[in-house]
Amino acid sequence: MKNRMTWHGKGVAVTAICLLALAAHIAVSPSAMAQSPQAASSQVPPPMDRQKEIALALSACPASVASKAAVYVLDKTGYVKVRDSQNGFTAIVQHSLPSSQEPQCMDAEGTRTFLPRILKVAELRAHGKTPEEIKRLVADAFAKGIFQAPTRPGIDYMLSTENVVTIDEAKGIVAPFPPHVMFYSPYLTNADLGSDGDPAGPAFVAAEGSPHALIIVPLGAHADQSHTSANKSSGAPQ
Repeated sequence: MKNRMTWHGKGVAVTAICLLALAAHIAVSPSAMAQSPQAASSQVPPPMDRQKEIALALSACPASVASKAAVYVLDKTGYVKVRDSQNGFTAIVQHSLPSSQEPQCMDAEGTRTFLPRILKVAELRAHGKTPEEIKRLVADAFAKGIFQAPTRPGIDYMLSTENVVTIDEAKGIVAPFPPHVMFYSPYLTNADLGSDGDPAGPAFVAAEGSPHALIIVPLGAHADQSHTSANKSSGAPQ
């Protein structure tokens, strides 16, 4: 049974959890947080009902995007595409750590740059590679130009209310984190944005100054979005 921390407004705990989640998402390594030797063994996320996973992936998207976004689901060999994109967007439930759950809806630039790494990490996990092996393989792919950072501004929606970040993989401690949007901003700094970098503010830059920098804009509850509405509006595969 996983231990789940409770979300309580915009306090210090919220800030820490959000930062950990962002770090896990943007890191070029899938081992963004330390793991015990037991947790470091090859792991894959628990299987999910396909229709539930489709709806969860699409819940990250605005309703105007969900209906035509590509959709990927996870099976025993890695991710498989269950629907092609008609608008350049891709919906997928990423697991930066096996117990994390990060539904996201990335635009064409994210599909070109972020998605290949997410797919490869899942494939390597499915083939029994350890986090250390995956880290080396991912770094090598970046060095060879197989994986690339975004080269222009763009957006990755994370509007789901079922985002879950792993706080301690070894102890099984997870926590929810709030809906937000992320804008690719290669090499941007918080100073460029006029921000002090405080995640409790209206916006800040994560991984500032790097090719993987992201402008993060936290949002309140995404009132008009739910798994049901996303699934119905999207014409999700049955």
